Amino acid sequence: MSSQTAADLARKLKAMADPVRLRILSIVLAHAGGEACVCDITDAFDLAGPTVSHHLKVLRQAGLVTSEKRGTWVFYRVTQEGTELFAQLTRVPAARP
Repeated sequence: MSSQTAADLARKLKAMADPVRLRILSIVLAHAGGEACVCDITDAFDLAGPTVSHHLKVLRQAGLVTSEKRGTWVFYRVTQEGTELFAQLTRVPAARP
């Protein structure tokens, strides 16, 4: 693994190493059409809007989610790389005999 690849992966893992951010990814991935409005994400937490926005910003800067503004709302979608990394990290390994 190159040093650049290691640095990129570490940045993504660091972004995901927070329970709120993992839940955000899970919420967006499970949402109809694979995208969720910021209002849907915020409603899922007992946190202030700016706190949720901070977590979304960290995920966006790490390349794990993208955002698109539509009118007054922002919609989030997990990137392909984010989806694959989330799946790898949340996969439960099979029990070995």
